[in-house]
Amino acid sequence: MKLYDRLSIKQKQVVWAWTFLAVPVVFYVVIRFYPTFDAIVLSFQSWNMLEARQWNGFDNYATLFADPVFWKVFQNTFLYLIIGTPTSLIFSFLIAYHLDKTRFLHGFLRALYFLPFLTSTVAMAWVWRWFYQPVPVGIFNSFLSSAGISQVPFLNSTTYALPAVLAPAVWAGLGFQIIIFMAGLRAIPISYYEAARIDGVSNWTILREITLPLMRPTIVFLVVFSSIGFLRIFDQVFNMTTNNPGGPLNATKPLVMMIYQTAFNSFDMGYAAAQTVVLFTVLLIVSLIQLRLLRDR
Repeated sequence: MKLYDRLSIKQKQVVWAWTFLAVPVVFYVVIRFYPTFDAIVLSFQSWNMLEARQWNGFDNYATLFADPVFWKVFQNTFLYLIIGTPTSLIFSFLIAYHLDKTRFLHGFLRALYFLPFLTSTVAMAWVWRWFYQPVPVGIFNSFLSSAGISQVPFLNSTTYALPAVLAPAVWAGLGFQIIIFMAGLRAIPISYYEAARIDGVSNWTILREITLPLMRPTIVFLVVFSSIGFLRIFDQVFNMTTNNPGGPLNATKPLVMMIYQTAFNSFDMGYAAAQTVVLFTVLLIVSLIQLRLLRDR
């Protein structure tokens, strides 16, 4: 205490600041940084969780990049990204834009759109899996059959399986994105719109020249957030393809599922760690590129 009493007021403020920061810093070092560093080290080792770790250099990465299943899974992961992200953002913005102008039952409609985001992903995936079943169980195929259209093997087709899995993932995330978009719309000063209408500016010009530019921070956040979510998609795929994990011929398998199967089915933790490092690198690169392209100029 004598040493503390000798400190100036500014130095005491620094001591107290670091004292309060110590808890989150320790948390991130122990819970976040150490496991990440350990996974990187493990990717250069061979370990089956029973025997001691053994160094094998770049063997895990050489095996990974020579595996045709990995490249199929890698392709699937990017399909989830490039299809899911723009689709979800466009739909959520259109809904938020028109919902913001709605006054009748506004709160009820907003809660209704947000409800799927609060729903358990597992329960939601199994309900959608039921929708995709053949006649007479599946709703979609029953509707097609009643219209005289042949049934579609949604989850058993290499063509339709990935979009069928992606649809509920997009639907479930709309609620969160709508709420964020509406918050961004409400943050735009109404005086801008009033001045534009006085000048006789069309609604399309207002949207293009005022709304979208001022929504840039919100759009950047949602693009990065949604992209990370689709690159890490797992729950929908795992629960909707339990009979054939990853879909027919790995048509729906993402990289996260490949990591899960390698680690907990094959117990090849080193190989799984190498896949995790690849996924982490992809997430980092995609996020940095998006932040670079969408940043304010």
